[in-house]
Amino acid sequence: MITKLNLSTHPFRNRVLPYLTAALLLVVSALAGVYCLATLRDNSNKNDLLVTAIKERETEISRLKGEGEKVQQLLTPDQKALLNASHRLVANKTFGWSRLFADLESVMPTSVSASRIGVENIYQDGDRVKAELEFAVLSRDYASVMSMIERMNNSGLFRAELRGQDLEKNERVTFTEYTFRLIYTPAYGYAAAPSSDVAMNGQGGGQ
Repeated sequence: MITKLNLSTHPFRNRVLPYLTAALLLVVSALAGVYCLATLRDNSNKNDLLVTAIKERETEISRLKGEGEKVQQLLTPDQKALLNASHRLVANKTFGWSRLFADLESVMPTSVSASRIGVENIYQDGDRVKAELEFAVLSRDYASVMSMIERMNNSGLFRAELRGQDLEKNERVTFTEYTFRLIYTPAYGYAAAPSSDVAMNGQGGGQ
């Protein structure tokens, strides 16, 4: 009984199993290699398709730009003016009017009050919408007006240029109206005003 349990007297004689194991590993490696090659080929094909699509888009964009330039050359002055007006209207719809009034209030001293504001132009400058404004204020304190100009130009939102001043009197007080040319650039991240605000402020230009 003890002799039968002594395995050292019966060495391993199954020589087929190692070959089967090696063959199985070889098959698995081959399948993995085939899968990797198929994946690489698929990725290469997708990349070629994307490159072709990009080239086609670039060609189409160039063609459309060329046609657009030809159309621009054929437009009459009145048609060009109408086109520019439509571009301003698009910019107008994306302009934050409520933000403008809030930014004006933030740079105006308490001794200075707005008397009127007129919109000269709204235009796109790169990825920013800008407004060219005629802005007038009333004040009895010249130093406060100069301080307001400095605050505007340091705000990063306004570029102010004094255009004129007009001394006015009534029965009780004497004051001066100062007229400015403003370039207003809204800060990033502010939402556009509702369309009702745009319609209200885009019609007359003056308040």
